[in-house]
Amino acid sequence: MPAARSDRMPRYATELADAPEPALASVSLLVTLEQMLAIDGLDLRSALDQASDLVGAALGADKIDIFLYEQANHTLVAYGVSHTELSRRQRELGLNRLPVANGGRAAQVFTTQMPFLSGHLDQDPEELLGIKGALAVKSSICVPLYVAGELRGVLQADSQQPEVFSEYDLHFVQAVAGWIGTITHRAELIEAIRREAQQEARRSTAEELVTIIAHDLGNYLTPLMGRASLLRRRAVREGHADNLEDAREIEAALTRLDRLVRDLLDTGRLEQDIFTLNRQQVDIGTLARSTAEMLSRPSCGILVTAAEEVTAEVDPERLRQALENLLSNAINHSPEGATVYVDIATMEQDGARWATIEVRDQGPGISPDLLPQLFTRFSRGPASKGLGLGLYLAQGIARAHNGTLTAASAPGEGATFRLAIPIVASEPANLAAAPSA
Repeated sequence: MPAARSDRMPRYATELADAPEPALASVSLLVTLEQMLAIDGLDLRSALDQASDLVGAALGADKIDIFLYEQANHTLVAYGVSHTELSRRQRELGLNRLPVANGGRAAQVFTTQMPFLSGHLDQDPEELLGIKGALAVKSSICVPLYVAGELRGVLQADSQQPEVFSEYDLHFVQAVAGWIGTITHRAELIEAIRREAQQEARRSTAEELVTIIAHDLGNYLTPLMGRASLLRRRAVREGHADNLEDAREIEAALTRLDRLVRDLLDTGRLEQDIFTLNRQQVDIGTLARSTAEMLSRPSCGILVTAAEEVTAEVDPERLRQALENLLSNAINHSPEGATVYVDIATMEQDGARWATIEVRDQGPGISPDLLPQLFTRFSRGPASKGLGLGLYLAQGIARAHNGTLTAASAPGEGATFRLAIPIVASEPANLAAAPSA
């Protein structure tokens, strides 16, 4: 036991100077853990720095490091560092980041999960030259650090004096590492909650702003579309072919802008749960064919097939809106000269009849990384156009009908969207029984 032991005793334990070392270690541990309970865990680095200082004071160490593993670059990074001169020197030399591939005792403890204790690190051929040379570390303890049962890094205590640490100190550091893992877990949870709250606040603010802007744009669009219609009719009456073409292009652009504004307003209605339907009996095949005829292009045709006449109680304008978004998405992702296929059918499930509309394209398919977020607001792939609201609205319309919208795809094999709606208007309780792709 080092002669300087009394210099690093915890407060109110100095009267135990003549007690056996196990008793001193127990008191030191209890006092350190008591102080750790008071650490503010709102910021991970700040919390780990405080923990490092407490462990360093209890051990009389020249430096304490709480290394966390960063998988992206396979490196142990000192997230928690004691406020000492040796720690400052370590940062200057860049030794607060230890690539696991470079070896060294910290990397070895992390990979083997076996603790390490040495009083003559300067003679250890396995240690990094920077640590035993530039930092002149001679005594070291290093133990694995677990967070929520997962290996996340190492806890290391260093001294420039030889034979400073004992086996009891090793047990002390192992016990403290468990509490540091708890502090880390708590701080990470708090940071995750805070990030989520900030994202939600930004999202809510953006939604409110978008709704206000969309509403104002709608007020300006109505008179503009009226003026464009007057210009077109005047061009027809006066036989001005060039003016007629310009007027038609203006009307087409205003129509696209009007559709975007309606989508933005409908997004707000879905979020506020004020999205309404005007149900009536609708021939799904007729509605699909008229929608396809409107959206079909010379560069990409749309083929609608129906094995039978399918009639359902739906809101025709809302269903047309959903189908427009699905077809526009398919066309935008289809190669030149391709065909988008629309298949209409019925099916029985759980005692109910369902109308199904499948839209299949011949595009590059959907990335597996994008599939989980496909129906979220403003979700866009690399080749997507627009704001990324179409699929979100289409799914919202399906759900408003107590139906479902699902997607299936494999890279390079196109994508299939399947819209399923009850033939007869159903209560929301039947939604759980909706058929899936």
